[in-house]
Amino acid sequence: MRAGPDGHVPATDDRPAATPAVIIDASHDLEICHCAAHLRLLVAVGFAMTLLSASLAFNWWDGIVDHDTAVGYASVVVFSLVTCWLIWMLPAERGPVVVVTPYGIRDLRLGNEFLLWDSIAEISAEECRGHKVIVLTPTPALQRLLPCIMSRGTQPHRIIVRAEGLTMDVDTLLRACRDCHAADDSRTALRRDRDHGAQGLAAQAS
Repeated sequence: MRAGPDGHVPATDDRPAATPAVIIDASHDLEICHCAAHLRLLVAVGFAMTLLSASLAFNWWDGIVDHDTAVGYASVVVFSLVTCWLIWMLPAERGPVVVVTPYGIRDLRLGNEFLLWDSIAEISAEECRGHKVIVLTPTPALQRLLPCIMSRGTQPHRIIVRAEGLTMDVDTLLRACRDCHAADDSRTALRRDRDHGAQGLAAQAS
């Protein structure tokens, strides 16, 4: 480093470089699984609640009446079933939950159908019960099919995709959906222009 004309060495900028944003490649499939830490915490809570219910059912505490014992037996059944379901849902065994591709999106929590981007008119975000969610606005043609193909978690004229419990945050997932949707729009526009150009050449040739 060279000194300035007055003999002083200029100060360097020691500030750390800004962390680059997550890059989303709209040309590749994006598979999003359940968050393992989130599910494992729920499994631990389920075990704790099952143990507490068992203590009520088997009268491990003093002063428990018959009604509380009956409640304990019922709670053991409920919490044990919920805990088993959470273990079954662990990502190591269940695979991806949300799949975003250059051609569409599929959320297995809503249904098995793969929704093409050209059937989605708009992608937006809104607050729902204190959490940010992604809202997909289907085209009129898809709206007529929604009651038949996606009966779980859908609302009239929109599809809600939640990011709670997933390995990707809602902002990154929203950007991935918008990038893939925009890329699909670009491909559709290019294909339309190409088809119009071919029709124009055919008309001139005739």
